[in-house]
Amino acid sequence: MRRAIVQDLLKLSREIGIEARGLVLAGEGNTSAKLSDKTFLVKASGAALATLKENEIVECRLAPLLELLDENHLTDSQIDEALMASRVNSKAKKPSLEAMFHAYLLSLPEIHFVAHAHATSVNQILCSPRARDFAIHRMMSDEAGCCGIASVFVPHVEPGLRLAQAIRRETNSFIKKYQTTPRVILLQNHGIITLGKCWESALAVMLVSEKSAKIFVGAAALGGPVFLSETEANHFANRADEEYRRKMMKL
Repeated sequence: MRRAIVQDLLKLSREIGIEARGLVLAGEGNTSAKLSDKTFLVKASGAALATLKENEIVECRLAPLLELLDENHLTDSQIDEALMASRVNSKAKKPSLEAMFHAYLLSLPEIHFVAHAHATSVNQILCSPRARDFAIHRMMSDEAGCCGIASVFVPHVEPGLRLAQAIRRETNSFIKKYQTTPRVILLQNHGIITLGKCWESALAVMLVSEKSAKIFVGAAALGGPVFLSETEANHFANRADEEYRRKMMKL
């Protein structure tokens, strides 16, 4: 089982790292996969997704990283020490600083893979005054069907512990409001996170989000975009044929 999950994480990472897609460059972004209720895999700090190797994946314990999210006065060195101490193998590489939010997201029901990228078109919007509009509205039935009725929007926070705490706070609010686990989290002035039951779903949601961002930017240049109503978006997100398509696409 572990071997299969490692291979799936490598596939997800390398697909996101394809340069022509404009999702990440060099060492940008990170990915993770749940191994059990106690441990998960995450990309090592500084490793490139496009060429990720098995020895650049780090197995970490969930519990100590989840406990960090309740701390408010840790120094950078204390956070680094905690990240290193979370490794199952003390000789493994340093986990990504963002392993903290990966630990939280992988603790959500039915989430087994998480991908984070600095997608070009998505970031055009997230670095603009229209960022929240892109998060809370949907333009197309396919977008609602694949990415859900809305995305979590996280106002800009410095990467690290504070960002992980903000993601937890905003995601919990989203779950309370919509009574469902999100598929997309948008980080203002930073990037996108996608969540999935399998690696294919995390990738598909990432690609559809980037396509939707391109459409949003184009529509904005023409005086739009024109959004679906919340009722329409909810209908497309939950319609029987969309449920079937998501099942066939492993979403």
